[in-house]
Amino acid sequence: MKSKIKYSQAQTIVLVLLRLIVGYHFLFEGVDKLFSPNWTSSGFLLQSNWWFSGVFQFIAESPLLLSAVDLINVWGQIFIGIALIVGLFSTTAALLGALMLFMYYIAIPPFIESYIFIDKNLLELFAFLIIALFPTSCFIGVDMLVKKYRSKSNG
Repeated sequence: MKSKIKYSQAQTIVLVLLRLIVGYHFLFEGVDKLFSPNWTSSGFLLQSNWWFSGVFQFIAESPLLLSAVDLINVWGQIFIGIALIVGLFSTTAALLGALMLFMYYIAIPPFIESYIFIDKNLLELFAFLIIALFPTSCFIGVDMLVKKYRSKSNG
């Protein structure tokens, strides 16, 4: 049984702002890649230096797989960003964003070449997890409108 979520006004504002900021960042990164004619994930994948480096490097060396990964990267970031900004399927979008960032993190973790375990990918990954675990789109977003529409049509 799902209980109603109740946040204070300050909690709601901070969580909505977090959702919007992370959504904007992902949307910006995706659009930037889309309009950069020479962008590819090849260089990033070839630098992979941890457990799955062989897999990542294999992807970079395969034109078909690289095209698929590039497409997923660009449009994944764009759609995740839009979903978070408008508040549509934001929990799913946040979990997919966390998965993308987890892949970035394991491809090139910061602790391989230094004593630092935390980098921007890990920080944003946890921001995505917070967004997924403390949803706000059911209060402020398209999910709220969908919820209202469904409750009217069901009752």
